[in-house]
Amino acid sequence: MVDAVLAEPTTATRPGGWRLGPIALLAGKKIGGALLVIWGVVTFTFLVVRVVAPDPIGLLVPPGAGLEAREAVRSELGLDGSILRQYGIYLRDLSRGDLGISFGTNQPVTSDLLNRFPATLELAVPALIIGVVLGTGLGVVAALRRGKLADHAVRVVTVAALAMPPFWLGLMLLSVFFVNLGVLPGPIGRIPAGVDPPPTVTGSYVLDALLAADTHTAGLAAAQLVLPVIVLACGIFAPITRVARSGMVEALRSDYVRTAHAYGFTRRRVLSTHALRNALLPVITMIANGVAFAFTGAVLVEGVFGWPGIGQYALTAVQQSDFPALQGFVLYAAVVYVVLYALVDLAYSLADPRVRS
Repeated sequence: MVDAVLAEPTTATRPGGWRLGPIALLAGKKIGGALLVIWGVVTFTFLVVRVVAPDPIGLLVPPGAGLEAREAVRSELGLDGSILRQYGIYLRDLSRGDLGISFGTNQPVTSDLLNRFPATLELAVPALIIGVVLGTGLGVVAALRRGKLADHAVRVVTVAALAMPPFWLGLMLLSVFFVNLGVLPGPIGRIPAGVDPPPTVTGSYVLDALLAADTHTAGLAAAQLVLPVIVLACGIFAPITRVARSGMVEALRSDYVRTAHAYGFTRRRVLSTHALRNALLPVITMIANGVAFAFTGAVLVEGVFGWPGIGQYALTAVQQSDFPALQGFVLYAAVVYVVLYALVDLAYSLADPRVRS
């Protein structure tokens, strides 16, 4: 008995009572599942682009080139072997962090993605901030005014935002504010033609221009952001609004909220401490959706506005049958989605004992 009492515990315990063993096991399962999903996505994409996409040789060699020239280009690109051999080479290179050489840019795909990521980041961050804040706020307001004019107005706006495809909304906004009114710039990328970009510090043209005390360039770069950020934010705030409203309505009907009112707590404290905190738990998943959409799903948005980000890179890769670039983008998107949802799942498991059990 004494030996049993004095023996070291087999599972370490944190001060809060969390056992490290089960948590480590849970995290290991999540990571293993995430790696399996990424491998499945990579394999599926590798096979699909080689079966469905047009032969890139026809886009890379001059018209009328002979068979020898075509075969030479095919061999140079590593497309002369069997699909199984190409797959083995691709996995070998991927294990070394090599995503291949883009057919279109003749540069490493990893470098292309890293060079274009700041443009996507500059577009995604303000859209995420606006979408999350606006969606959460409108959802809470609609729940507190349930059945009233504000609730109906929010629901109409939300349904309209969900029904409009982002590329169509982008074209309509360009037609109104650029073509007809002329108050906002057109789809010419991050900065107007003929204007030199600011010295690179953060990768954001707006921030870098402000750091260089160039307010004129910062204003031009910010104006280029307005329309694509609005389009991207519309795709983010609408689902968050629906989930926030549903969660808040359910929380306001719950027993713990009625009990808090019965104890005499103020309405503001009940809403902020009891109702809102529990209502926003499902919103975490929708925020993860928004992050993934902003960083990977904005392909058509970047295409409409000529935004030189990762989405535009993927769109060009599809048009040119650029296998390495397309596979690199899909791998990037898969990692973003899988990591986000693994983190959300793990956060739920740690926060809610019912999920862990």
